[in-house]
Amino acid sequence: MAQIKKLVLDVLKPHKPNALEFAVALADLSSQLKVRLTVAEVDEKTESTIVFIEGGDVDYEAIAERITRLGGSIHSIDEVEVIGTGEASGSS
Repeated sequence: MAQIKKLVLDVLKPHKPNALEFAVALADLSSQLKVRLTVAEVDEKTESTIVFIEGGDVDYEAIAERITRLGGSIHSIDEVEVIGTGEASGSS
């Protein structure tokens, strides 16, 4: 199965937790994760953010679940970097 090395997500999140707390909560999913968060836009109740996640094998499902638990929602996957493992999937 291919390994996800990098994800760039467009995420809408509430003001609380703040950007630092939000990024730390994502990074705490694995000691291999590096998380960078940029606030792109702020309105009365929410923040539009771009979340950059890099690691040895990023678990998208765990990231998505944590974002939801923190009150956020993924609007789009804007960039992805995947490395194949050389294992063939399916039959020929």
